[in-house]
Amino acid sequence: MNIKRGLAAIAVAAVSLTSLAACGNDSAQDSEKPESLSFWYYEEDDAGQTQAWKRAAKAFEKETGVKIKFERKSFTQIAQNGSQFLNSDEAPDLMESNRGNGSSGVLSTMGLLTDLGDYVKQYGWDKKVTGANAAVAKYGDDGIMNGDTWYGMTSYAEYQRVYYNKDLFAKYGLEIPTTYDEFVDVCQQFVDKGVTPIAADAQEYGVMWLWWQLVSKNADSKFIDNWQLYKGDVNWNSKALTEATNTIKDWLDKGFISRNATGMKAEDTTQAFIKGEYPIYQTGTWNQGRFVKQITSFDWDAAVMPESNYAVGCAGNLLVIPEKSHHKDLSAKFIDYVLSSDVQNFLGNAGGIPVAADVDKITDERSKAMIAEYDSYAKDSKLSYYPDYAASNLTDAVPAEFQELVNGTKTPAAVLKSIHQKYDTGVEDMGVKQ
Repeated sequence: MNIKRGLAAIAVAAVSLTSLAACGNDSAQDSEKPESLSFWYYEEDDAGQTQAWKRAAKAFEKETGVKIKFERKSFTQIAQNGSQFLNSDEAPDLMESNRGNGSSGVLSTMGLLTDLGDYVKQYGWDKKVTGANAAVAKYGDDGIMNGDTWYGMTSYAEYQRVYYNKDLFAKYGLEIPTTYDEFVDVCQQFVDKGVTPIAADAQEYGVMWLWWQLVSKNADSKFIDNWQLYKGDVNWNSKALTEATNTIKDWLDKGFISRNATGMKAEDTTQAFIKGEYPIYQTGTWNQGRFVKQITSFDWDAAVMPESNYAVGCAGNLLVIPEKSHHKDLSAKFIDYVLSSDVQNFLGNAGGIPVAADVDKITDERSKAMIAEYDSYAKDSKLSYYPDYAASNLTDAVPAEFQELVNGTKTPAAVLKSIHQKYDTGVEDMGVKQ
């Protein structure tokens, strides 16, 4: 599970200047060889990246004699309490951190993450992780992505795809859509046949991601740069925002999305799709490894929503070394194993999107198609990231607004107005916009 959350603002505020001054002391160096390195992460164990990390751990232990102690946390634990943990003696040697200005960017400005620049040079990581994939791993002094300093290293990529239950389509005599109009048409035909077509949760992030994909369908580079990098003012009356928000309301009214979505979480909709209960499910490619293993009763296919200018996604969550890690050199060595050809090629065949693989070594056809689709967007800088990356408060604020829309307690205009207010407040609080 690769749920996207920015760092909660309350967690950021909780760390005092006095405690921050303690970062970077001598205890953070590799003083002796440990029995193990602690690694905090929050992916599902069936996820391709988790499988790849564990493969790297076996090779790492064989060479060094040091085990990787995997400690799975919830995303909420790391997102909301990460700053406190990282600034205490409980800090792990390695941690998975959500990328983006409101999460890794904030942690970097607080002095809680190690500058990986020397390790990047030592291992040549900047030759493997480049372009759009590198942008989410580097931050400026202000914590904005695509800066000059490496504060983490991504080992995979991910994006949102629409997954289709081909058997349900065949059952009702429908074709997988290849245009946006066809997508809307098949949704209506499913409704006419008594089937709710789109699985989407509103208690967490599903409806938000669906909305952002609809935004991304009509977005241009200026809109994305203004939203994510604060290069100008966001046009809140743009077609990209107004049409996407109105479309979510329209799809709710037509029954494309169930009003019951307000009581559903991501795992609910994922399990429902795996069981064959919905014909359509937009979710992150972190679930593709699960689908490969767990879907046994029907055939499926996937692609970005038809006719989208941008794909929602980017390079994956970062492997970061906390400033208080006691074994930085060994932690960096483990990251190098994660970026090795063997592990990256393995990831590509395990349902993940590698950032440094030999594509010729990827034999799984579904994985090859997914990697090719991601590359087609990444190479043209057509990735829109996620809407909550702009400010840490948006992770909770945006889904809360769409819960109201699903409940029918707010209009699309009121939802967009509230998101506008929360966006402005969050960006102002971060002090990143000139």
